Amino acid sequence: MSYEMTGKIAAIYPTVQRTESFKTREFVVEKTEDIGSRTITNYIKFQCVQDKTALLDRMKVGEEVKVHFNLKGTKWVKEGRENYITNLDAWRIESFVPNGAQAPAPDQYNDMPAADFAPDDLPF
Repeated sequence: MSYEMTGKIAAIYPTVQRTESFKTREFVVEKTEDIGSRTITNYIKFQCVQDKTALLDRMKVGEEVKVHFNLKGTKWVKEGRENYITNLDAWRIESFVPNGAQAPAPDQYNDMPAADFAPDDLPF
């Protein structure tokens, strides 16, 4: 299941190497809403896994973001007792301008070298 939400980053935690081949990184988003005449603030903890842990390297506490995430649940039994865990797995994090206008996405190709040809070299 895929969802998205906007809010302000309240905390970013270090990457944790869970096993030799599995790592996670958690962060918290503060979501404030006006409901009636009351302001309600919630703090939602997300996790990034594996290569997605690097998404938080370019983010800062206090930054407005849009988080795209999947809702996942796990059941496990320990000593005859059933337990349930719910995870919000973030797979994309974007800077977000609060007035509703999306901030320009960073150029994903900005680390590529400039082309070594002049416009006259093109075959068309």
